[in-house]
Amino acid sequence: MRHQHHHRRGRWIFKLAIFAIAAIIVFGFVVMELWNWLMPAIFSLTTITFWQALGLLALSWILFGGLRGFGHRRGHWRHRMAERWMNMTPEEREKFKQTIREHWHHHHHGEPPTPGAP
Repeated sequence: MRHQHHHRRGRWIFKLAIFAIAAIIVFGFVVMELWNWLMPAIFSLTTITFWQALGLLALSWILFGGLRGFGHRRGHWRHRMAERWMNMTPEEREKFKQTIREHWHHHHHGEPPTPGAP
């Protein structure tokens, strides 16, 4: 019985590995084809090889968080913020909103907002 369980798990891992390799190859070809179709025509860039497409894909996964899982972290952050918001008093919520307004106004306009402005 125990031997059968390990055999099934081994088959499952093998199938998962084959699926992952196939997915990487397909995504690599999709990136290469899209790049070679769009980028030379739009930006006058040169075409890329399959290996360059895989490198570009890996770089985008690293830079944009693809290695963290499928949205798991973002959901966790959203849940934590909702929990913190629910535990704030009305005064703390208002202070938090004002801080965010000031940050974004300063970020977009390069100067602090005028006091009392919405």
